[in-house]
Order: sequence, then structure tokens, then C-alpha cells
Amino acid sequence: MTRGGRGFPRRRCLQAAAAVALAPLAGCSRPSGRCSISLWFSYGGKNRLVLLDLVGRFNREQAAVHVVPTFQGDYFEGLAKLRTALYAGAAPALSHVVAEVVPYLAEAGVLAPLEEVGDEVLRDLVPELCQAGTFAGGAGRPVVALPFNRSTPIAYFNRALFAELGLEPPRTWEELAQVARQATARRAGESVRWGFECPVDWWFWTAMVGQAGGELVEPDGTLSLGGAAGVRALGLWQKLARSERVMKPPPGRDYNAWEATNTDFLAGRAAMIWTSTAFLRYLEESASFPVGAAPLPRDRRAAVPTGGTMFVMPRGLGRAERQAGLGFLRWMMQPAQANEWATRTGYLPVSRRGLTELEKQGYYDRHPGDRVAVDQLACARPWPWKPELFRVQREAVQPRLEEAVLSGRDAAETLAEARRVAEQP
Repeated sequence: MTRGGRGFPRRRCLQAAAAVALAPLAGCSRPSGRCSISLWFSYGGKNRLVLLDLVGRFNREQAAVHVVPTFQGDYFEGLAKLRTALYAGAAPALSHVVAEVVPYLAEAGVLAPLEEVGDEVLRDLVPELCQAGTFAGGAGRPVVALPFNRSTPIAYFNRALFAELGLEPPRTWEELAQVARQATARRAGESVRWGFECPVDWWFWTAMVGQAGGELVEPDGTLSLGGAAGVRALGLWQKLARSERVMKPPPGRDYNAWEATNTDFLAGRAAMIWTSTAFLRYLEESASFPVGAAPLPRDRRAAVPTGGTMFVMPRGLGRAERQAGLGFLRWMMQPAQANEWATRTGYLPVSRRGLTELEKQGYYDRHPGDRVAVDQLACARPWPWKPELFRVQREAVQPRLEEAVLSGRDAAETLAEARRVAEQP
């Protein structure tokens, strides 16, 4: 898979991956009598430092397992490297992947079942964030993925600017357009501050499809891409960016767009943005103004997809390496670690007991932005369990969203073409 998403493998590659995954993987080395295992991860900045702190503490707290964390680039680069390692029979003991790719890897037969982490751990997972709640029908399948850095899209706004302009965070699409108009500032006909900015990305478009009342996949299994709701979602971006010029045009592709959006917000060039709960702590700590957080506005209903990644373990590990990996996963799922990860980053706590502890401690009273993220789980929509879901995202939909917003191409025509590409064998 390239960075742009072209060349994502079809069924023959699934079969090849399944074959090599059964080959013996790298064994469990034992420096100083400890079982040393690899953990591949895919992010930098503050979140990387928090993960390294947690792994370091795990290594210090017990003498049986030593986890070696290795950075592998962004999510898409990390996935490409993981696939290559699976083909070569040299995969790490643990990795994490974006949720949308889990059905593909599971159907390829390259993921090990993870029920051995124990019923106590599995029962304690926040329902919307574990495999059972993340995917429609996920509860009826073997557990092959455990929640790690889970998130939802969320709105951030410049609280001081909104107070100055007498604005409130928008609750509906109509209010979104109104607020974006009022918060946009122009000089000599050019925008010096955009009222609204959002990466033109599959994740946020999927959120709007749900808000408009649509589903990516219909109950009968038809890949509709939301039908009329998908068109309405893309049309909203086109209206705000092109017709009204109150939303900044696409600032870049993939995570470059996310970084550009954050930078514009912190620099005062955007009054309000949509991005991930993952950046909550970073934005709060980096901004020179008070940062507000709000749920995404609704159209016909409130809806968001969950995002972020899930832990996976390749099949074919030796017994010692597998048990070492399961031990680390159990430790990471515990309330203390789940809460530290969430409160230091902005990702969502994955432990129900951990959530209860934070409530009792008054954490959400002191951190209302985190409260918004947790409350928004009530309207989280599950992803369809489709092996082709990630290919649909990267090859069919994502490249056409930016093109349509930049060029003004008809939204219905754009998504009809995306469906034709998605349906190709």
C-alpha cells in the first residue's frame, strides 16, 4: 500500500498473507533471563512520549518480559511495514492498526485470537471502544483486536474569540454555517481567519454521513456510501469551502492535513476546527488562548464514528512470545494504565472501571473537554465488518473527497464513481 492508498491488495494477497503467517516468527530472545518482544507503534510527539513512559514502567515493574517499542511511521506507513513483515514471517509480537483494517487482517487469517487476556479484562472494556461495539457484528466473532488509542472526532473552538463575537459552538449543520460566517475575517477580499477548518478526510465525512441519517453499508450488505446522506455530507463541505468561503480549502493530504489544521487553529487562522480527541491535551497546552471543546453538530441525528487504533497480535508466535504479549496487553487494559494514557493525551479511557474512577475523582468536572469526548460515545456508530472497508476508504473514497471540494465536481457523480471503484473485484 502506498501513502496515497493505491495498490491495496485484493483476495489473492489475503491468501498469501494467511499462508506466511503460519510460518514460525522470530523467537523470544531472553536477555538477562527476560522474554524480549517487539511492539510496533505509529505516532510521534506527546503521545509517543506517553507510550514510552508506560512501556518503561511495565519493564521496570516485572522481571519476566521486556517490551521493545519501535516507531514505524504514521498509521499507513506502519501498516505497510506490518504487511511486509507478515509476508516475510518476521512480524513483531504486537502492533496496533487503524480500526478499519481489522476486518481485512482478520479475514486474511493473520491475527491471533486474544480471548486469553481473560474474561475480567474483556468484560471491563468500554463497549463502544472494543471489537464488539466498534464493528457491527463484532461481538459474534473471535476477539482479534483490543482497544488502544481510541478516539472520536470532536470540535475545538477559540473560547476567547467566540466570547468576543458572542458565539456559541454550533449544535446543527445550519448553525455550523452561521457560526463559520460570523467567525470568518477578511482583509482586502482575502480570508485572514477562517471560521471553520476540517481535514477533508474519510473519517469526518463518515461522521457527517451518520449525522445525515445514512450508513456506509445498508442492512442487506449493499455498499451505498450513505446514498443521499453521503452526497449531502460532501455537499456541505463544498458549500462552506467553495460557495461561502468560510471553511479553509483542503490544507493537505492524510495526516499532513491534520497537522496543518492544528497549526492554523493555534496560530489564530481558524476560529473552530474539527479534529480528533487525540489532540485535546496538545491543543490545550499549546494554545495562547482558552480552548473549548464541543460535540460535532447534528443534521438529522447526532452521530460520530470511533477512530484510532487497536492492538493486534500476529498468528504464529511461539508460546513464550505469545504469553509475554498477552501479559503486556492485560497490563495496558488495567484502569491505572488506561486512565494514564487517556488523561495525558486526550484519547478515550478503554476501561469501564477506569471511567468510574475518573468520575469519582471529579476529573471530568475539572476537564470538561474530556467530558465532551466521553459523552459523545453515546452517539457512536459502529463500522461495518467488511474486509474491503480499508480499501474502500483509501482507494475509492478518500482521493475523491478532496478532488470534489477543490474542483466543485458534482457530489452525487463523485460518490457514484467511488461506489463503482469500490465494487471492482
